[in-house]
Amino acid sequence: MAFLRPRTIRGQLIAGLALFELLVLAIFAVFLLREQHNELQLRVDRRLEYQGSQFALQAGVLLEEGKRGALQKLVSAMLAYPSIGSIQITDLQGLTIVGTDASMNGRLNLTQVERNYLRNLDAPTLFTLKDNLREIVAPIRIHGAVQALVWIYPDENADRLQMHTLLRITLISAIVAVLGCTLLATLMARTITNPLQILILATGRIVRDPEDTSAFPLQVSATNEAADLTMAFNMMVASIGEQRSGLNDTLALLDSMLANAPIGFAFFDRRFRFVRVNQFLADMNNTSISRHLGRTVYEVFPEPAAIPMQRAIDSVFETGRAVQDLELTGELEQHLGQPRSWLVNIYPVRTSSNVVRWVGAVIVDTTQRRSSEVALRKTEKLAAVGRLAASIAHEINNPLEAVTNLLYLIKLQEALTSETKKYVELAQHELARVSEITQQTLRFYRQSTLPITANIPELLDSVLTLHQGRVNTLQVDVQRQYETDAELFCFAGELRQLFANLIGNALDAMAPGPGKLVLRIRRSRSWDDSEVEGIRFSVMDTGCGMPLEVSQRIFEPFFTTKEATGTGLGLWVSAEIISKHGGTVRIRSRVADHQQDDGAHRSGSVFMIFFPLARDHAEDKASLQADSQVL
Repeated sequence: MAFLRPRTIRGQLIAGLALFELLVLAIFAVFLLREQHNELQLRVDRRLEYQGSQFALQAGVLLEEGKRGALQKLVSAMLAYPSIGSIQITDLQGLTIVGTDASMNGRLNLTQVERNYLRNLDAPTLFTLKDNLREIVAPIRIHGAVQALVWIYPDENADRLQMHTLLRITLISAIVAVLGCTLLATLMARTITNPLQILILATGRIVRDPEDTSAFPLQVSATNEAADLTMAFNMMVASIGEQRSGLNDTLALLDSMLANAPIGFAFFDRRFRFVRVNQFLADMNNTSISRHLGRTVYEVFPEPAAIPMQRAIDSVFETGRAVQDLELTGELEQHLGQPRSWLVNIYPVRTSSNVVRWVGAVIVDTTQRRSSEVALRKTEKLAAVGRLAASIAHEINNPLEAVTNLLYLIKLQEALTSETKKYVELAQHELARVSEITQQTLRFYRQSTLPITANIPELLDSVLTLHQGRVNTLQVDVQRQYETDAELFCFAGELRQLFANLIGNALDAMAPGPGKLVLRIRRSRSWDDSEVEGIRFSVMDTGCGMPLEVSQRIFEPFFTTKEATGTGLGLWVSAEIISKHGGTVRIRSRVADHQQDDGAHRSGSVFMIFFPLARDHAEDKASLQADSQVL
């Protein structure tokens, strides 16, 4: 019967009050009807006794006078009372003298109880027969002796009618009471259910959208427990909102740290699958975040790196202890031929029950650092070689000076033949070249710390002298296009280093030769501002050229296309020198991707550098601007 139970507080309250009212009314009706029935019986008994004694008195007078006809009329008159059903007058043996009930056949069938009572009958006596029938027996005395009996049988229809009326009144009262109780319960329930209904609707909105708290705080208009519950719920929602706001702020901070940290973060499940990564790691692996999620370590990292990483993750899951400073190496599929290295720290992520739920990893790409270390070692070697070369050049100067003096003395001898003098002059010329080379070597090592006004063509020629051997070996045709009066207030040693880097790279691009190298120096104006005057220096070669992806990165530190001999620092240092002197650079390059009509491949690169003449030499340091294009 549980399905018949009301599902709302209002229904339960109304049903409960109605049942309680019906129960109370039922108990009250039972007691009332019983009391009324007993009282009615008592009144009927008293009335019958009174009627029996009065009728017996009158009947005794009529019997004593022998007026049976008047007695019959008296009996008939008594029947007019609604409470009397029938009357019989009998003798002491039960023979009817006067009666109204013909069914008795003129005689009463007396029971043994009645006979026992009749022997000593002295006053009206009430008998209860079977089937709850009642009768009153009153003695009729004549001259003081009992000569006859009056039997009166009541008519209970009127009593039943009275009881039915009482029952009907009770039922009507019960219905009115139930309806009143229901109305009262409905009104009372509204003060409880309406706030609860509003609370349920608002709670449903929060369940559907936890961020939607526009319905709160709920209005409180009552002063009962429902109002207290509503106020408590308002405070709970406000508290949850504050906690959620704080939690969201914390999560936002953590997400921001995770997303923008300059190191890679990853989390793995027990099947070694990625469950979360940050953008830095995705960029590090050149794979989107969505391509990481759900994939295993083997599917993202190369096998030489994936094997030790998976072992470390499994160890953290099993032991709960972190694995630190795990070094991994390998080659990604997207960059075959380019070894990568990583430094990984793996740690457990525990739940509230102290169970390792995930494993986190902090991944740092150490490829550039390793390259930097290698480049630094190469740079240190180059520096050592430079110091050694400067020392050797310095030591060579002394014997060179002596040999020069000796050749001069030999040339002064008159006994020399013309052919011998010619050989002496050639020796002096070559010795002068050797001396110039040693001087240029010392200039590279002993750079001035203060800017000076330098002649740019002379600086360029001094650098070209150092590369003359390679120029001859590669059969490079060098074309000089100078404005000889081009002077610039600069750090001469740094510009000499800049020219050396550019010329050296041009010669490398033209290997194994032959080729053409064009060096141009002329006065010009800035590309960005036509009012700014300066000197433009250009280096043009017919080498292999550079693709666009290379030309866009040539000024990055440690980026090189000469894996065996390059450090990736030459052009980076050159860019710093250009920026230091307030200059700008533009690059043009063409890669030989097709053959011309004459059978030659047209390729090469052009570096154009502009240095302004008028500027603050102490503080001005303009930014480097590189304009790269593949033709």
